Amino acid sequence: MHGVSGASAAQVLDLRQIGQVAGDRNGGFYRPRPRYSESTGAHGVTLEAYRWGDLPSGTVARTLAVVFLLPFMLVNVAIWMRPANPSSEATVKSLCRVLGLTLTVLYVLAIAGVALDLVGWKCLASANCLAGRSWLSWLGGRPVGLRLAVLALVPAAAIGLIWRVSCRPGRTFEAFRAPDQGSSASRLGTVGQWDAEPLVGRMRAIHVAAAFATLDLVLLLARGAGDASAATIALAAITGVILTACVGLLCTPPLMDRAPGDQRLDRVTRTLRTAAVVLTVVVVVHVPTSSQPWPQEHGLPGYDPTLAGLFVAQTTLLAALGVVLLWHRRREHDGTPLFGLGALVVAATGISMAVAYSAELVYRMADFLDRDVPTGEGIASGPPRAYTWAIFGFFRGVLVTAIVAVLVILISRRSRRRAAAAIVAHDFPDPPAEAGPRLRQVRDAIARARFTEKLVPLAVLYGCLAGLGTATTTIGLLGQVPSDVLERTIGLPAGAITFAIAFGSWVIAAIILGLIIGGIFAYRTEPYRRHIGVLWDLGTFWPRAAHPFAPPCYSERAVPELARRITHLVERGDAVLLTGHSHGSVLLAATVLQLPPQVGDRVALLTYGSPLRRLYARLFPAYVDDAALHEIGRRVGWRWVNLWRDTDPIGGWVFSPQPSPAPGDPATAVDRRQRDPRDVLTPPGDSVAPPIHGHWQSESDEPFTEVVRELARRLGGRTDPPATPR
Repeated sequence: MHGVSGASAAQVLDLRQIGQVAGDRNGGFYRPRPRYSESTGAHGVTLEAYRWGDLPSGTVARTLAVVFLLPFMLVNVAIWMRPANPSSEATVKSLCRVLGLTLTVLYVLAIAGVALDLVGWKCLASANCLAGRSWLSWLGGRPVGLRLAVLALVPAAAIGLIWRVSCRPGRTFEAFRAPDQGSSASRLGTVGQWDAEPLVGRMRAIHVAAAFATLDLVLLLARGAGDASAATIALAAITGVILTACVGLLCTPPLMDRAPGDQRLDRVTRTLRTAAVVLTVVVVVHVPTSSQPWPQEHGLPGYDPTLAGLFVAQTTLLAALGVVLLWHRRREHDGTPLFGLGALVVAATGISMAVAYSAELVYRMADFLDRDVPTGEGIASGPPRAYTWAIFGFFRGVLVTAIVAVLVILISRRSRRRAAAAIVAHDFPDPPAEAGPRLRQVRDAIARARFTEKLVPLAVLYGCLAGLGTATTTIGLLGQVPSDVLERTIGLPAGAITFAIAFGSWVIAAIILGLIIGGIFAYRTEPYRRHIGVLWDLGTFWPRAAHPFAPPCYSERAVPELARRITHLVERGDAVLLTGHSHGSVLLAATVLQLPPQVGDRVALLTYGSPLRRLYARLFPAYVDDAALHEIGRRVGWRWVNLWRDTDPIGGWVFSPQPSPAPGDPATAVDRRQRDPRDVLTPPGDSVAPPIHGHWQSESDEPFTEVVRELARRLGGRTDPPATPR
């Protein structure tokens, strides 16, 4: 089982001639073709690879979708990072789901800001803006109400598009269900077994209802500024009831998480969605029918306060989430992943990216509409001040985090190198003089790998700055812009701040463009895939539990499919040796927890480069803890070996870094440290020294094949009839 590199089946097996024996082109099982002499591996085992790299992505179109759905994915991941304390579960779920709802509202407000505010209200009222734009001038001179009603179709179509896209993946993995007998006490075992589609369907209906209600609210606030008629007030009240109902339903996890057979809530959410769609039709018809004049304002009436109010709500929710996480965090030494703020860090990052995306969309569209317009007559100053603060906050967070990261690298370099030098001295005692340059390379590789632990405070810092950036957007309610405020308070020149905001806008554009280009090249060249694919594969491992528009979860297929395949092989008389690299070891861990007990008796496990303890136990303490890891070991009869290296920046030990077997505790014998590289001298017959593997796979190395032989012998040493290890 490969990791996030998305290696081909032939690369996983280190063979040239392979054939698919089960699955499809997205996720399938492969074996060497029988007629080739390379069809077996160490100790005569039959080799079989599972390739899942195309499940989380696989096509350019889907990769581009993931880029733009990245904020939704981050908020969805945050709900799985809740503390291990069960008493915090309902509160964290509610807060994360409401935060996810605010992202949907922001999505609609951003598109409405372009279609209704910039185009419908400002550009169509400006002869200079309409000049040379025949595709837009046909609406020029029309009544304001008609312009807004027609252009309201743009955000409505955007809602319909994301609604449609989110519905498609739900039917993809319906046929994949894990064996029912493999019940596990660990929550990690429920990841691939949990049928998320009923919950996703309920959340999807709620989010679609809230999206249409948000569009209604923008239109009604604009109309109500000049015509607060009884019909407008009544429609606004109904809109408020729908939004309140959406928030209320998301704050009741016992209702939202009901079993698929209980369809009462499904009928309620579908009714709410239908009511919101009908209300939108009524509002769009109502807006152009009023005979009252529209107010003469620079921007769309009510839009700026609505946007700023959303940012206030997001800031409040992030603060509440931080309080809950700190209250329920684990108090013991070295037992607090990300200082207990993991969910807050990821949620704040997702909110910050969504705000940056939205601000960049509005600013780039304003820049496009202002092209060739005389200076002073454009609409570039028209975007809400809250977006100006958002860009300033995003740029400030990135800049401060980058500066602190450089300082941490410089300050910690000496201690990391000192620790790395001690490891090198232990691994390569009394080296010859000519090995000096290679020893320094090994030392530097170990020092770089140890920087992973320094990323924890940096992540917390950026998450706090991102939350602070969202909070400062509320200053836009006071009619202030960053340049004026900072010049008055700390004396910074207004021109410098204006330049920083413009530069920050282009930084956001560069980040988005980089993600898009990286996503395209990720599936054309393996080096890009190995690095960029990490984000997608890790983020889409977790089912959609906080946001229905997040990318689909591939573990809902991969884990049950693996469990079924392993069960089939064991039931026909084979013994199965599972080997998983990097994230593949996480998939295998979840799979082992779903295997029936009689199947686990014929299974062994080999993990290498595994992030189970180093990353997952820190980031997801409610799902990967000592109890879950020990249950995995018991289910395979402690036929489990974990290989790790000091040069690996991602993988590490699972139970203990030191080989100190304790009587009666088989967990202490699981971890086995590998010296990397094998030697620092160039072997006879070669021209270069052995490579430093780090996190790369090394199935052909002797330590790996030796462990395979050992586990194969342990599987074949049973008193049952002989079986061919697989």
